[in-house]
Amino acid sequence: MSTETAVAREPLLSVEGLDVTFGRGDGVRAVRDVSFTLRRGECLAVVGESGSGKSVTARTLLGLTGAGARVRARRLAFDGTDLTSLSEREWRAVRGRRIGLVLQDALVSLDPLRTVGAEIRETLTTHGLARGAAAAQRTLALLSDAGVPDPARRAAEHPHELSGGLRQRALIASALSGAPELLVADEPTTALDVTVQAQILDLLGRLVGAGTGLLLISHDLAVVARLADRVAVMYGGRIVEQGPARDVLKDPRHPYTRALLAAVPTFAAKGGPLSVPAPRDGLAPGPGGCPYAARCPAADSRCRTELPAPRPEPGSPLVLCWHSGAAVAVSPPERRGITAPQAPGAGAAPELLDVRGLVKRFRSADGAVYTAVDDVSFRIAGGETLGLVGESGSGKSTTARMVLGLTEPDAGTVRFEGEAWSGVPERERRGRRTRIQVVHQDPLGSFDPRHSVRRILGEAVARAGVARGRARTARVAELLDQVGLPAALTERRPLELSGGQRQRVAIARALATGPRLIVCDEPVSALDVSIQAQVLDLLAELRRELGLALLFISHDLGVVHHVSDRVVVMKDGRLVESGPVGQVFADPAHPYTRELLTSLPRPERTPEGQESRT
Repeated sequence: MSTETAVAREPLLSVEGLDVTFGRGDGVRAVRDVSFTLRRGECLAVVGESGSGKSVTARTLLGLTGAGARVRARRLAFDGTDLTSLSEREWRAVRGRRIGLVLQDALVSLDPLRTVGAEIRETLTTHGLARGAAAAQRTLALLSDAGVPDPARRAAEHPHELSGGLRQRALIASALSGAPELLVADEPTTALDVTVQAQILDLLGRLVGAGTGLLLISHDLAVVARLADRVAVMYGGRIVEQGPARDVLKDPRHPYTRALLAAVPTFAAKGGPLSVPAPRDGLAPGPGGCPYAARCPAADSRCRTELPAPRPEPGSPLVLCWHSGAAVAVSPPERRGITAPQAPGAGAAPELLDVRGLVKRFRSADGAVYTAVDDVSFRIAGGETLGLVGESGSGKSTTARMVLGLTEPDAGTVRFEGEAWSGVPERERRGRRTRIQVVHQDPLGSFDPRHSVRRILGEAVARAGVARGRARTARVAELLDQVGLPAALTERRPLELSGGQRQRVAIARALATGPRLIVCDEPVSALDVSIQAQVLDLLAELRRELGLALLFISHDLGVVHHVSDRVVVMKDGRLVESGPVGQVFADPAHPYTRELLTSLPRPERTPEGQESRT
């Protein structure tokens, strides 16, 4: 279809002047004067950090903002239907049938008590699309179209029996069961390994190519670059920049967009800071000012009081900034630079961890024995970061548990600080556990939700032998300062913290005992790009100041390249390649490593498939 024909079509979705407010009175205005359009066979990506209003905007399109939300818009129309006037009964006829939704966490979104097949069949029968044998046949076809292997077997399984990638594909199959004209995908690939992510992106690309409108909500600019025709950048509830993906990603005009792109780990950025600037005191914008003014190094008095008038057409290019033509640095001059410590050379640092020939087998529910880790060996020197990469099910996390002494290997050994760590009674390890700590992907799951930050860190400080009273209070305050958190957070509970703040508390807890090695198991995979940048900068700074060694486990190859000195690659429980990170990434020797690197989406790529869809 020609570009002229596509432009001439009426939009599938029209949003003009959307406002969403929560709470009584003035409340919290989560979305402010947002406007955009979306056509059939087009992908619009909405990007921005946590709290920018992306997900609230997406849920508004399905009538899922909640009873306490006040939604106002000059126009909010889907295929000519005014969405603001729909009753709940009318919404049920649209939701799932004409507008589909794919959320980030398939394990939460899918009913744990029903099989995957039953979940999909419900949509088919509810909307009268198929029943009985026809519904069962259509279910298998949907799973197959979503890239689920052996669909008959998977349809009979419950969500917890599937891997993360299979669950996400099953969720997409469920969302597509009503053959929706518009698919809203809210962070559909977050926390998936790079090969599964590539499969999901290929599937979404095929849907767009077949005429489905796709609203993609994401903080991953590399994913956006691969799929999007147009990009809308949100900050503080507003769209601050909008235009063709090629223009926004290759020549961003708004300082916030530039800062987001600078926060993405790239080969050129290795060793340098990534963080988006922190707020500057005394520069808070007024009600009509730019929401980014407090963080923008180019902001002046005009930025804090008013915004440029946007173009009237909701789908037209937009840059909501007085300084969009200026070359704006993304970091304030006074910010201390963070340089990555040098990798230890031969003999430069004593060996800290020695892993040799690890083997671990498990028995599945049907009684079969499978090998999760098979003859894995590596070493980590003091002050070194070793990246451990591989897809889901490769054995990364099982290896980490054996390194931490939480799982005993069936064969092989782990030595820590020159002494046996595996194969010894726990009482012999207990006194040394303070020297090796862990930071998990989801700190919320590892914190007691009833405990305050003071108690969470206080218990860790107590394990280090610090007595109660002023000494312990002072150490907690020191740890918070060390990870860049204000003392005012000490009485807050985990649910009262942002994702980035929780991860900083998790790092502070790991530091409390004075460790020499920290195992980081996907520590930034669930964070948006700007918060991820802050955490990576923090780890680099702590490593430099404290001489920490890190075992950094991640499916994000860009992050692994940025933080690691050396890297080991695992597949099907075996170590297939290892070496200096620059060498492995520049000249991978194993076909699987080459496949991983080929699958890696990059924000600097030209969006794929645009020419074929226009």
